[in-house]
Amino acid sequence: MLVDATSVPADRGGVGRYLDGLLGALVDTEGISVVAQRTDVERYQRMLPLADVVGAPAAVAHRPARLAWEQTGLPLLAQQLGADVLHSPFYTCPLRATCPVTVTVHDATFFTEPEHYDAAKRTFFRSAIKTSLRRAARVIVPSKATRDELIRLLDADPTRIDVAYHGVDPEAFHVPSESEKARVRARLGLGAGDYLAFLGAKEPRKNVPNLIRGWVLAVKELPNPPALVIAGGSGHDDEIDRAVAEVPAHLRLLRPGYLRYADLPGFLGGAAVAAYPSHGEGFGLPVLEAMACGTPVLTTPRLSLPEVGGDAVAYTGEDPDRIAKDLLALLEDQARRVTLAQAGLARAKEFTWAASAEAHLAAWSRAAR
Repeated sequence: MLVDATSVPADRGGVGRYLDGLLGALVDTEGISVVAQRTDVERYQRMLPLADVVGAPAAVAHRPARLAWEQTGLPLLAQQLGADVLHSPFYTCPLRATCPVTVTVHDATFFTEPEHYDAAKRTFFRSAIKTSLRRAARVIVPSKATRDELIRLLDADPTRIDVAYHGVDPEAFHVPSESEKARVRARLGLGAGDYLAFLGAKEPRKNVPNLIRGWVLAVKELPNPPALVIAGGSGHDDEIDRAVAEVPAHLRLLRPGYLRYADLPGFLGGAAVAAYPSHGEGFGLPVLEAMACGTPVLTTPRLSLPEVGGDAVAYTGEDPDRIAKDLLALLEDQARRVTLAQAGLARAKEFTWAASAEAHLAAWSRAAR
């Protein structure tokens, strides 16, 4: 079994969290090989002492070179290692390989929410998904919603799609201590006041501009308005800057960018509310991670998010007025926030990387057969 980890970004965003969680749960599984960027080889060697970890050519750090190597060098490596299955974890896969190929398609929003992507990205990923559905022996998706959308929109073969929910690492994402919360507050310069947390990429699909505008409407008249902290990797949503420019001077909005992994429990767990009013997700890992940190979550009932949140989160709409209404109601109801925090913490325990690994192993076994 060869897992291609060369698509993991330096900031270990969504695909990095997915692969780290999955591979970490396969630590005792024999017969696993991993090919990674050279900067990640030592990391995966420590994580998987039984695995054969191979460094890819240095050029794969650049996306065009990685995609070219995926079609040529990766199948050759799989043949050299004698892999019975090759797993591609991020939409694309080799078109020709000597062993069965499985691929993870993380979401169908390039089809359901096309207006939230630029033309080049939308065209590339639509083509990649269609190709993977045709070529891969098995397609792995992180939610039933994603499976159903692929079947509905692309007439995908349901007998070749396997659902494997993501998990959450309880050591990395946990209810933080007061010292962990204080460390993050000090690092961000937050002081003692309440704040709302957003964690994710700055992509149009994440709906950050409407979150900012909804927050302004909800808190601008409050005597002690909570700050809004927009954390996460860089993105391409220019509308965020326009929304930031509209924020009244007496409100605090912080954009610290990428936070250290060790700071995430303190950041999420120290927030009054974790807000994630996305237009649609293939899974919604930030929602699950906030729940695991004991934080009440406000999100939307779009696509997979109800599969993750269930009755343990609060739901809102996608426009600023609805976000403002539901956010203010949550801020003014401390008892409900406590109830949601407890329910979210309990529900998060149902999503484990061990269960995800088991589902992947079953899909790989089907592919090998």
